[in-house]
Amino acid sequence: MVSRSYSNLLELASGEAPAPSLGSISRRIPRIMTVAGIMSDLDDDASDSVCSDPSSSAQKDRIIIVANQLPIRAQKKSDSSKGWTFNWDDNSLLLQLKDGLGDDDLEVIYVGCLKEDIHPNEQDEVSQILLETFNCVPTFIPPDLFSRYYHGFCKQQLWPLFHYMLPLSPDLGGRFNRSLWQAYVSVNKIFADRIMEVINPEDDFVWVHDYHLMILPTFLRKRFNRVKLGFFLHSPFPSSEIYKTLPIREEILRALLNSDLIGFHTFDYARHFLSCCSRMLGLSYESKRGYIGLEYYGRTVSIKILPVGIHMAQLQSVLSLRETEVKVAELIKQFQDKGRTMLLGVDDMDIFKGISLKLLAMEQLLQQHPEKQGKVVLVQIANPARGKGKDVKEVQEEAYSTVKRINEAFGQPGYEPVILIDQPLKFYERVAYYVVAECCLVTAVRDGMNLIPYEYIISRQGNEKLDEVLGLKPSSPKKSMLVVSEFIGCSPSLSGAIRVNPWNIDAVAEAMDSALVMAEPEKRLRHEKHYKYVSTHDVGYWARSFLQDLGRTCKDHVRRRCWGIGFGLSFRVVALDPNFRKLLMEHIVSAYKRTTIRAILLDYDGTLMPQNSIDKKPSPKTIEILNTLCRDKNNTVFIVSARSRNKLEEWFSSCQKLGLAAEHGHFLRIRRDEEWETCVPTVECGWKQIAEPVMKLYTETTDGSVIEIKETAMVWCYEDADPDFGSCQAKELLDHLESVLANEPVTVKSGQNIVEVKPQGVSKGLVAKRLLSSMQERGISPDFVLCIGDDRSDEDMFEVITNSVAGTSIAPTAEVFACTVGRKPSKAKYYLDDTAEIVRLMQGLASVAEQMVPL
Repeated sequence: MVSRSYSNLLELASGEAPAPSLGSISRRIPRIMTVAGIMSDLDDDASDSVCSDPSSSAQKDRIIIVANQLPIRAQKKSDSSKGWTFNWDDNSLLLQLKDGLGDDDLEVIYVGCLKEDIHPNEQDEVSQILLETFNCVPTFIPPDLFSRYYHGFCKQQLWPLFHYMLPLSPDLGGRFNRSLWQAYVSVNKIFADRIMEVINPEDDFVWVHDYHLMILPTFLRKRFNRVKLGFFLHSPFPSSEIYKTLPIREEILRALLNSDLIGFHTFDYARHFLSCCSRMLGLSYESKRGYIGLEYYGRTVSIKILPVGIHMAQLQSVLSLRETEVKVAELIKQFQDKGRTMLLGVDDMDIFKGISLKLLAMEQLLQQHPEKQGKVVLVQIANPARGKGKDVKEVQEEAYSTVKRINEAFGQPGYEPVILIDQPLKFYERVAYYVVAECCLVTAVRDGMNLIPYEYIISRQGNEKLDEVLGLKPSSPKKSMLVVSEFIGCSPSLSGAIRVNPWNIDAVAEAMDSALVMAEPEKRLRHEKHYKYVSTHDVGYWARSFLQDLGRTCKDHVRRRCWGIGFGLSFRVVALDPNFRKLLMEHIVSAYKRTTIRAILLDYDGTLMPQNSIDKKPSPKTIEILNTLCRDKNNTVFIVSARSRNKLEEWFSSCQKLGLAAEHGHFLRIRRDEEWETCVPTVECGWKQIAEPVMKLYTETTDGSVIEIKETAMVWCYEDADPDFGSCQAKELLDHLESVLANEPVTVKSGQNIVEVKPQGVSKGLVAKRLLSSMQERGISPDFVLCIGDDRSDEDMFEVITNSVAGTSIAPTAEVFACTVGRKPSKAKYYLDDTAEIVRLMQGLASVAEQMVPL
């Protein structure tokens, strides 16, 4: 295998320290390059392809899992000896993911940072140990850069914003800081450089995790256009109203869209992302056979919605430990033997976990239900916060003071209503609390997923030995109760839980009481329902499903022609059919000069005139180009538009020999001094009396929409309406019109920001057929055909022109150019990027025509 590292890839972070390479490591595991010198000596032309050396191929499929942290625990050896000791971190989702896959034919490589700082002198040795022993590739970030990246941009800017916290003042989340953003870009680039040292881009899958590395897909796609790349966001994705406040909003969206598959825990998160793509990038999505996809420059970016699960085998093994049984027995003696019921909360000590709200609800429960004083205990396990800052200290102080107040008000000798555990617990100790707790409370005000309820459910299912400790009969039905916030990712999947708004203290207190007094049979039914879901949708199910969809999304990579466009973080890859290529000026000019009989068909809106132009009237330059082409008697030039014939007559009145086709070809005029004719039999327009009131209803309820009434058609346009609402209304209007016009001789179609009703059988393809057949009737066959259009209605022309090549209406050796605007799936074989390029092309043809027309 040949693999290369590019230290200057997307130079967005000049001045930052480069990524340490794998340096002196000389060992090569199959399909991994570890000699940095070879990689850095090669050029970095993005057009180069990266090939595999057959001798280095291995039997196993391989996936590279990339995350901020490796699933490794590192510990410095004692003073007497140098070096480090490393062990797997069993609590890491990345490790659980690998175990859950349970596939011996799949090799997993991890790329990420270590939690501990490694001295530069030790980094080569550490890299070699981790690669050989754990298949891990460590990414070493200078401490100052890491602090600005992680504690700065990630935790003080991205994380609060993604949890709906706007920096309205300096104390409320971090204001955007350009230097912190540059640190974020630098670290993502270092990760990309590290991946490039180990990737075989033709075969490997890359799976990037979470918001720390959201622009990494751009760096990877820049180097390897066909990289098989998935991204999963473990945090919430905020609504567009929140997200659009981010100054670098488009850069992050475009970077994510350089992935092949983007995963979210819930539909809400995915919906927010899709809404942002629609509002900020103008992209719409489609759902086909259950899969949601975005068309992005010829690539389909798939959207995956599936919450992560827990590692069943690991949790069940902890439940079987002797230490767990002993701890459960201790807790039973501490609570149940004294007639006390335990409520349990397990949260990180941060501002979004709602610990204080939970404590206030407990306080209210004891006030409103005095009989529960002395009988109910809330155990709150507070894990250390992952971030730093003033807000973490404030949360801690508020929690401590609230606990103190509650215990002073309701405590009794030997009884504390709230027990706050703020020291790290071993996993088996936490599991023991799950086993004994009657109810688990998760009142986070915003959380990406939160697996605490899942762990609680499986722990409550227990096993035979724990049943003995708990004094339960063998195989007796289990029970569990959950009170969960509506704002956490696992809430939609737990339909048997009591869902609450954590900000409503009264409702939370009431839910806690309901959980305590609920009938035992109902508790068992709810537990059974939850256990069935959680046990079948574990981390392995999640990982296999994601990788299966990633493979499906990437299966067409090899047959697509790809190239990159754009600079910096605006880089994206265009992926098109191999036969689809750009229409070059020299190509068409050469064909024009070689031919004698020419047919030219041009769409107007979106082709000769930009869609977003306010003044739709053709410019003097456009009129001059058309007249120049028409002066050559060997040219037949047509404007084929959806516009009315009155409007086209007005705009092109100075073009004597220009042919016009109005209303998608219903009306046709060969030249200015001839009469309009129709391409299809004229039908009564009584259907307008049915369609107009319906369109008016939607116009009144959709701000920014308008109705255009033509002679034979009606159009509802929502170009200036809210894109999401307009699209939603358009779908409803389409269904409504199809229903009320079912017996009328019309068709209802949707287009770019429009819904149109027009007579059956009318299409722009009719104009192309009519033109070619009339030329054939006159005994001439064009040997040059140019057809340019930009939207779905123009595809009919492309189809007719392409199919005519095999018929008799076009000369066998004719030069045929069907050209669409923009690089997108089309029946045309050519494209031009925008209207400006089209005008330049037509101007070039006009110049040639002027030279060829005799004076």
